[in-house]
Amino acid sequence: MIVIDIDKAKAITKDRLRAERTPLLAAQDVAFQRALGSGSDTAAIVAEKQRLRDVTSLVDTCTTTDELKALSCAAPVVELVAEPTPEPTPEPVAEPAPEGEA
Repeated sequence: MIVIDIDKAKAITKDRLRAERTPLLAAQDVAFQRALGSGSDTAAIVAEKQRLRDVTSLVDTCTTTDELKALSCAAPVVELVAEPTPEPTPEPVAEPAPEGEA
């Protein structure tokens, strides 16, 4: 019979999640810097970064290996969406008065 050491499985899962979140945090850092540069709101980016940092604490609540396997950092990356620039409206052109009228 195979006996699984749940504490060791939790440690392995935390290591897996840390490796999984590293590139995701890097992407969020880039999005954060772009948002700061353009003056955009950073609240969603900050929340996503905190979610990624907190993901390893979820391991402590798991009681089975199936729960550990189901944990993932996967979530949509917050992308900076630029507001569309409105097209400039052409200024009205004054029509020349017909000859002879002033």
